[in-house]
Amino acid sequence: MKTVFGVDSQLIADGTYLVAEAMVPRKNKQGIENVEGAKHSEKESSKELVIAGCGGWSRRKKLYGGDAWTAERIGMLDPAVDAAKIRAFFIAPGWARMGVGTRILQACEDAAFAEGFRRFEMGATLTGVKLFAARGYFAVERIELDIGGGQGLPVVRMEKRV
Repeated sequence: MKTVFGVDSQLIADGTYLVAEAMVPRKNKQGIENVEGAKHSEKESSKELVIAGCGGWSRRKKLYGGDAWTAERIGMLDPAVDAAKIRAFFIAPGWARMGVGTRILQACEDAAFAEGFRRFEMGATLTGVKLFAARGYFAVERIELDIGGGQGLPVVRMEKRV
């Protein structure tokens, strides 16, 4: 799975990778939230910042894969003819179906649109197809990525035009 889901440092270097953070109650050693009965100043320090989700977009030709997939990471896309690549979406399980993915996706689309892109495409895993379809993406093709060890990962290439 590392070949597909590893970090793609190019997205970070390009400044096109977004992280959604949230403040949540800090838990004590027993896993119990430390908020009840605390004074105001104690309540503030009893919270911690967590990552609720992340995702990005790219002006490069690479559709999926982490740093291990480097063949297409250099080539740049032409916004007049190419689709921006929506990439590397991960939502923490506790934040699923709470709008985090939708907000990150909208921010990615807005940023790519501002750079002239009018089409977006992605390689969606099966768990993301429903979210992306609800946001106007349609399936273009189904592919199976070789993840090693004789295993494959089904992916749906999806596209949206604005």
